[in-house]
Amino acid sequence: MPTSVRLPNLGAETAEALVSAWLKTVGDTVTEGEVIAELETEKATVELEAPVAGRLVEILVPAGQETTVGAVVAVIADD
Repeated sequence: MPTSVRLPNLGAETAEALVSAWLKTVGDTVTEGEVIAELETEKATVELEAPVAGRLVEILVPAGQETTVGAVVAVIADD
């Protein structure tokens, strides 16, 4: 079953973040808790971790694009 990877809440005053880099590509296997992307806010660079283990099947927000808290940025499916 696919799992949506959402941009997490990064702080009370942060409503959006820039996806600065994807550390995994579509088709890569990921483990739960593994860092899959780097996010930038006005105040910090934050690592985005995989919420589940599986295969990264879709990246919905490419590197260099901003998105809002709660938005789906990727999809991970069971291996």
